[in-house]
Amino acid sequence: MSADNCIFCKILADEIPSAVVYEDDLFRAILDVNPAARGHVIILPKKHAANLFELPDEETSKILIVARKIAGALMETYHCDGVNILQNNGEASGQTVFHLHVHVIPRFEGDTDHINIGWKPGETPENLQAIAEEIKANL
Repeated sequence: MSADNCIFCKILADEIPSAVVYEDDLFRAILDVNPAARGHVIILPKKHAANLFELPDEETSKILIVARKIAGALMETYHCDGVNILQNNGEASGQTVFHLHVHVIPRFEGDTDHINIGWKPGETPENLQAIAEEIKANL
């Protein structure tokens, strides 16, 4: 299943070339063509899902196993100091391609000049338990 104008579906259909680093029945992992760092990989489910909420539970759990495997290979290959595993859902979160994908990005001490992933920590709210209860009501 694919979306008509989805660039990742076209990559998965081999209509657009890519550098594949991993593939199994459910996923293909390719090098990002606009990488944040050398070795930046994106993991694509073979079935189109716009975001995490459209991916079946079984595949959702398996994609993190693939991410861990790729992260280990990046650590071994580049001897990096860390790895970001990042996944955005919705435009407000920074998602620009609406086919679920997981970024695996090698990180090195001091590379923050060109890679800006994160947020500025805020103050701890006084009502943490009330916030937790709001969320738990919808689980």
